[in-house]
Amino acid sequence: MSYTEITELIGKTLINIDVDMEKDEIIFTCDNGDMYKMYHQQDCCESVVIDDINGDINDLIGSPILIAEELTFLDENPDNVEKPEYQDSFTWTFYKLATIKGFVDIRWYGDSNGYYSESVDFKKLTK
Repeated sequence: MSYTEITELIGKTLINIDVDMEKDEIIFTCDNGDMYKMYHQQDCCESVVIDDINGDINDLIGSPILIAEELTFLDENPDNVEKPEYQDSFTWTFYKLATIKGFVDIRWYGDSNGYYSESVDFKKLTK
């Protein structure tokens, strides 16, 4: 696997999106065979999971991706998200994806004791 930016999806057409039942990873499969994994490698004193998927994820399948953006809020809450209970450290990461069929926001929430990463990784899987 190699690290990449979510913007690499722009112009690609997805044929499958698999959201893990544990809500800790998503596999994106493109029509050209490329596959991408969005996830977090968990450590002992942290938790990073998909908090919410807003929109119909099926709108991202079958049409080229037009928008692929990442927004991160470190130790602050975006306006429309309920403030979490006390945490030493927390991170909200939003992935905004769109095709001509619609928009989808994938919201990840990470918390830790402040000594561990709360970031989300996006990697291209090697064939």
